[in-house]
Amino acid sequence: MYARDIMNAPVHIVSPEATVAHARNLMVRHHISRLPVMENGVLVGILTKKDIAYRMQKGEPAWRRRPLDRIPVGALMTENPVTVQPDTGVKEIARIFTIKNFSSVPVVDAGVVTGIITKTDLMKSVLVRRITRPVGDVMEDVPTVSRYHSINRVISVMRERNDKVLVLDDDGTPAGIISETNLAFYNDEPKMSGVMGKDVTIKRRETAERGPGPALMAVASVTAGDVMTSPVLTVSPGTPVPQALETMQKHHVNSLVVVENGTVTGIIKRDDIIKEVAK
Repeated sequence: MYARDIMNAPVHIVSPEATVAHARNLMVRHHISRLPVMENGVLVGILTKKDIAYRMQKGEPAWRRRPLDRIPVGALMTENPVTVQPDTGVKEIARIFTIKNFSSVPVVDAGVVTGIITKTDLMKSVLVRRITRPVGDVMEDVPTVSRYHSINRVISVMRERNDKVLVLDDDGTPAGIISETNLAFYNDEPKMSGVMGKDVTIKRRETAERGPGPALMAVASVTAGDVMTSPVLTVSPGTPVPQALETMQKHHVNSLVVVENGTVTGIIKRDDIIKEVAK
């Protein structure tokens, strides 16, 4: 299979002068996570949900934390994106995704953007269906945070691991999961445009066994619990990879938490499946 066989077309585009608010609205309206940035018919960059999500971290320059309708796309986009041609093979595209840690690549033919390929598109490849290994052989460790951690802490962990994070309850059970999508499309803009984690309240920690506990804790104005997706979908280590992928596609998710005997042992993501295709 080749790029032309799995790419999405036509492509929704945006200009560098457009606001990030406009770009995010396009993403929400068309259920997409990235937009090629075109200027005078030339591809000059790409804007992804990661670019939007990470702008909110406390350590970022103040201008990056302004409301989205005051930030131009050109300020957040990744310039000079890597592209592929229509006849680039699927295995080569999987290698590009794995080596460069990309989530998408535009398809360019004679200087014209004719399509875009995402991780979801790669899952259409017959090479994925040929994987026979169980989930336990390809899964990876999953970074975790508490449901009370600030968004600033969440983004720090996500950036350090370049990964989504699992949100745990006090008893260590999965409470939810946070991806770049949760942060980029979170709809409480007034809170998110300020300094993350600065405003806190004091409350008692609650436990599943006996209600309010004695320990006091500081809770940020916007926490992991506010933005996470819940409940968490799980899978066992012995599940074949193609079966795990079917579960992801059925529920429109791109990862499953791996649980064995009630204990979280890892996570399997589309990235892990793409690595198998790239081999």
